[in-house]
Amino acid sequence: QVQLVESGGGLVQPGGSLRLSCAASGSIVRVNFMAWYRQAPGKQRELVASATSGGGSNYADSVKGRFTISRDNAKNTVYLQMDSLKPEDTAVYYCNANGIRLISSTILNNYWGQGTQVTVSS
Repeated sequence: QVQLVESGGGLVQPGGSLRLSCAASGSIVRVNFMAWYRQAPGKQRELVASATSGGGSNYADSVKGRFTISRDNAKNTVYLQMDSLKPEDTAVYYCNANGIRLISSTILNNYWGQGTQVTVSS
């Protein structure tokens, strides 16, 4: 019914930048809440940043001032601009969506993308 497809991960040197994208597809009218999580080896998945369809956003303390989340509501797409990357940012990054309103008026929650690897290393 709904798919989240991520892109943009890769290998980057410390101090470099990457931009992740996540597009939600399906019979979607609106996605109220979209977020990025990450999971490093041996660690729990953690919230990186979130954004509402109304323009609100929230960031983990560890990425404030370096990462920027943005949305294109018309495309049901969320972006994560990551600047000044550090080795500790290395993780698999996952897109998450909640409050997915379909044309049928059904509302779906807790959809995840397949994950994209981000590696920060010299």
